[in-house]
Amino acid sequence: MLVGAHISIGGSIDMAVDRALKLGCNTFQIFTRNPRGWQQSPLTEESIQLFRKKLSSSNLMLPLIHMPYLPNIASPVDQTYNRSVEVLTEELRRSSLLAVPYVVTHVGSHLGSGIKRGMARVVDACNKALELSGGSSTILLENTAGTRNSVGSTFEHLSEMIRRIKPQERIGICLDTCHAFAAGYDLRTVYDVRHTLELLHSIIGIDFLKAVHVNDSKGSLGEGLDRHEHLGMGQIGEGGLRAFLNQKPITKVPTIIETPIDGRRDDVGNLKKLRELVQN
Repeated sequence: MLVGAHISIGGSIDMAVDRALKLGCNTFQIFTRNPRGWQQSPLTEESIQLFRKKLSSSNLMLPLIHMPYLPNIASPVDQTYNRSVEVLTEELRRSSLLAVPYVVTHVGSHLGSGIKRGMARVVDACNKALELSGGSSTILLENTAGTRNSVGSTFEHLSEMIRRIKPQERIGICLDTCHAFAAGYDLRTVYDVRHTLELLHSIIGIDFLKAVHVNDSKGSLGEGLDRHEHLGMGQIGEGGLRAFLNQKPITKVPTIIETPIDGRRDDVGNLKKLRELVQN
């Protein structure tokens, strides 16, 4: 099973490979830029080649790039929307340069303009970015937690957007367990997990599931609270996460922790817990 964490690129982007290996990962996720700003630092040819060399000589497979936080590809505000499309296009270009197959993007918020308009903006943004970027990298839409005005919290909405994005082989989903639980998809028991994955398969298609963010949830089922918790310490719990992680479709895709780092546990501790849950 491919197990990893979100890794810092501090110093140079190629150092993310070293850090992932030090953590014992066999996959990983990165930002390629400051995640909290619009500005980007260019990737040098040297850093690109060093990243690719380290990656190809390692056991790390199917890494992911995550979009920064500010872009909102569902925004009705043209200035924000256009800048968001530019960022998505650039991240797809970077993913091709770095030989990273996936770019994960938050679907975003329609800001009160309505779910239909928000979904149309997402579809248009993805189609534009895929056309402009070239390459072969795949956009992964990350399901949202069902907070006010969010787009993409239901499997039905994700399916509708995916069907309208071309080419189909360059679009998929990254399923976040905390977000799914917050949006009302129960994951607390084997029965709940199987039912949720059956829904995903029947509504979206399991082949579109390309990656997982595995996080416990501070909030209750259907509360719409996007707050990640340490594995086994939240409302989903060890039993639910164990059932989820050991389902066949999940064992086939990269599984990334995005859990807190605090006095209770860090990435090392959560990766250890993740491996325990997979093995038991």
